[in-house]
Amino acid sequence: SSHHYSADVSAETIRLTGFAQYKPGMQVNLEKAMQANSRFGGHIVSGHVDGVGSITKVITHSDYIEFWVKAPDELAKYIAHKGSITVDGVSLTVNKVNGSEFMLWIIPHTLQETVMRHYQVGTRVNLEVDVIARYLERLMLGDKAAEPQQQSDISLAFLAEHGYLKR
Repeated sequence: SSHHYSADVSAETIRLTGFAQYKPGMQVNLEKAMQANSRFGGHIVSGHVDGVGSITKVITHSDYIEFWVKAPDELAKYIAHKGSITVDGVSLTVNKVNGSEFMLWIIPHTLQETVMRHYQVGTRVNLEVDVIARYLERLMLGDKAAEPQQQSDISLAFLAEHGYLKR
């Protein structure tokens, strides 16, 4: 069996991800895609990178490691307590959120099987937010989705106006 893997990486991928910092010999997380006829466990991961975050705190507990990650501000709206997020290709549960920072509890098995065992303060990580949240945001635009937009029109006022919030 081979101990290496090669892939083409586009200029856009280099620009939008943390791959520019990778060097020959560094480990990455690889996982086979779930088959459509399998039992579903976890969340839908497409393999896209929505932004690059960085590790801000690493706290060792007796039976897990606590990682705090600072996400780009534009992704904060997609990150929810007990929601799903993908960090360097690993599907995880968000344990706490504070603004654009979120906390993960990583168990020993996950540390052993992923590159997370190498994380330290300052490590840059590729983030993928939950795709259902992205689709929901787009769906809530309704007919406005067909209009060119610089940024999302979703706001608390928009949600209240369309009956999603009590006034």
